[in-house]
Parts: sequence; C-alpha cells; structure tokens
Amino acid sequence: MWPASRLRDVADAVRPPPRLVDWSLLALVGVEAASGLLSFTVGSPSGWPLFWLHRIVGLTIVALLGFKLARVRHRLTDRSRWRPTTALSVATLVAAVGALATGIAWVLGLDARLWLWTLLSVHVGFGLVLVPLIAAHLATRFRLPQRRDFHRRRTTLKYAALLLGGGVVYRAQEVANDVLETPGADRRFTGSQPRQGDGNGAFPVTSWVADDPDPIDPGEWSLAVRGAVETPLSLAYDEVVVDGEALSEREALLDCTSGWYTVQRWRGIRVGDLLDAAGVDESARYVRFVSVTGYRWSLPVEEARDALLATHVADERLSHGHGGPMRLVAPGRRGFQWVKWVERVEVRRRDDPAQWLVTLVSGFD
Repeated sequence: MWPASRLRDVADAVRPPPRLVDWSLLALVGVEAASGLLSFTVGSPSGWPLFWLHRIVGLTIVALLGFKLARVRHRLTDRSRWRPTTALSVATLVAAVGALATGIAWVLGLDARLWLWTLLSVHVGFGLVLVPLIAAHLATRFRLPQRRDFHRRRTTLKYAALLLGGGVVYRAQEVANDVLETPGADRRFTGSQPRQGDGNGAFPVTSWVADDPDPIDPGEWSLAVRGAVETPLSLAYDEVVVDGEALSEREALLDCTSGWYTVQRWRGIRVGDLLDAAGVDESARYVRFVSVTGYRWSLPVEEARDALLATHVADERLSHGHGGPMRLVAPGRRGFQWVKWVERVEVRRRDDPAQWLVTLVSGFD
C-alpha cells in the first residue's frame, strides 16, 4: 500500500485550481444530468458510449468532490464558521453523495428497494435535485476562473488524467464483477438487471410517473386506427384475439428505466398488418400509439411496422398492470416507450414533440 505522502503527491499532481474545481463540478453534473436523461431513450447496444461517458464522468466527479471537501472541510466541521449559506452547501453535499453512492452501489449489483423505488430510481432523483442545488451553491460563492487557472498544457493533462483514471476504475470494476460473479455481472449495458421467468409474474409492474387507470374490460374496449389512412378501423378485442389466441408472436427484450430487463415471448397483432389493412397514405411518416390515459409515443412508420401490439405475454393474457388489454412492444426502445393500455393508433405526417410533456403529466387528474 502506498504511504499517505505518496497519495498526497498524486492528488496534488492531478488537482485542478480551486476555481476550476468548482466550475468543473457544475459542468460535469450538467453532463451527468443530460447524459442520464438521454440514456432513458437508448435501448440499442450501439448506444453504449453514452453509458460509458455517464459512468466515467461520475467517477471523475468523485475525485473533484474529494478535492472540494479537502479544501472546505474546516468550514463544515467548525460551527463558528457556519454562514446562512452553509445549509445550502450541506444540502448540495448530501445530494452529491447520495447520487454517487446509489450509482456506484447499483453498478456493483446491489438490488435494493427504498419503498417504491429501486436504487437506480433514487440515483436519478438525487441527480435531478443536484443540478439546481449546485448551481445555487456556486452562485453564493461566485468566482470566475482567472487566466492563471488555465495553464493550457498542465490543466489539459490534469483533466485527461482524471478522466482516464475514471475510465480505468470503471473498467476494473467491470472485470471484478465478472471474475467474482457478483450480481452486477448480469447487468445489461444500460445498467439494468435481469428478471427471469415467463409471463406476467416474471417482471415488476411499473408505471411512468402517474399513469394508473382503472382495470379495463376487454369486452368494452376497442382499438381505433385512424389518421393518414384510407380506411379507418375500429377493432373489438375478439377481432384481435381469435378463439383466445393472438395472431402474431415474437420474442423481445423489455428494458425498463427503473433498472431491470426481461426477455419475453409476446403475442398480439403486428402493427404492419394493421397499417396494411387501413391503407397508409404515402405522406405518412409516423405512427402514434395512444393510451387510455392520454399517454402516447410515436415511432417512424417503418419501425412501427415491425412493432407488435401485444395482448399476451408467454401464454398468459396481459394483466392490467402490464398494460392489458393491449400494449405496444417496440424492440430496441426503452420500457417507457412501450405504451400500455393502447386504445388508438394514429398515422401521422409529422412527429409529435409534445409527447415528452405528456409523459410527465398523463395520469394526473
């Protein structure tokens, strides 16, 4: 083990100037928030660099936060030096440590729940709270960097060393997970952990924000197909499910943003078959899937054709919690884009940017 003096030498060699540490923390927390939110939309393995960026930057923040605490620790431990802004500083520290601790614990494979939320959900919550807190904290001690802080080559090398160190630590953690066969070794590239089994009971019932409608009677439900089509359709449940059997089947992986994934055999009706039956206008570019709650998501027409509107999972009729009578199965998309309780399919000439807002407010009365 290295002596403490050697560790201090290494820390001194890579520590940026104090003002740059403060502004770097703000910038990197912004990067973490942006990459974390963007990662919610990435379900294809080709998106792995975004997740690596998020994790490496997170580990870099650990080092910068250590530098910051070493510099200001006396202000926190000496009550005589507390100021009205100290409470804000403490709240910012709690949010930062909470975000880092829950993120690291999740990567290591810890699968605990805090009431209704997984550790990953708690991590997201801490991260969203941290962004305004750190901005407010920096505003109370506003100091612009000075020219001498930007010794170009030296500063660049320090930040390169910090980011490289974050990458090495993250890669070492992945190797350790594999060698030790920890629960983290089974994570998907998104960080999601597996849920084994078949059917409704094999994976958790989750809802995005506030979506929680009353159970739907399949006998009173119907599916409408309308918009830029030649022949609008209205299909009863018995027209989609014939003699208890769905018309089409496919295996697909559902990766939920709350931190789990499952591979299931889904049965229902191909969206492409619906579009062919309705006759899609040549000008159509998107297909929007709308829930009974108003929740909605759109897919490009060609991608939508390959999607499935499922009525069954494995050999079971979809339960209400999993979106029955019908939910969208969109391979390569994250779970919040697999719209539950679908009642309308709308063929459109334009995209629907407002769907982002709707995901946050649907379900609220």
